[in-house]
Amino acid sequence: MKAIQTNKAPAAIGPYSQGMIVNNLFYSSGQIPLTPEGNMVEGGIEEQAHQVFHNIKAVLEEAEASLETVVKTTVFIKDMEQFPLINNIYEEYFSTHKPARSCVEVARLPKDALIEMEVVALIK
Repeated sequence: MKAIQTNKAPAAIGPYSQGMIVNNLFYSSGQIPLTPEGNMVEGGIEEQAHQVFHNIKAVLEEAEASLETVVKTTVFIKDMEQFPLINNIYEEYFSTHKPARSCVEVARLPKDALIEMEVVALIK
């Protein structure tokens, strides 16, 4: 096993790593819309979703993976009414490659984020 850490994504806000490599798979921790400096992104669900994708891309890159090698995503959202908007943003990042996905509405996310996402990806 190998822990992944990059300063291009926010540091973990608890006792965990940004992700782990096991064999040829990368498992990310949930990424919320914090900047690499640890500040919550200003704005609503659109801005937050884009920041989450920036963070996911950064930890994937550090793990020598990419959005194109993601096999599964799990998206946690605070309001299922925003599901269509989130789908549109999601499709910007996964336009041709469409990994398996779960999307769950939750009561609350860390730092009161509106969205959190984790991924499992193959290492290149």
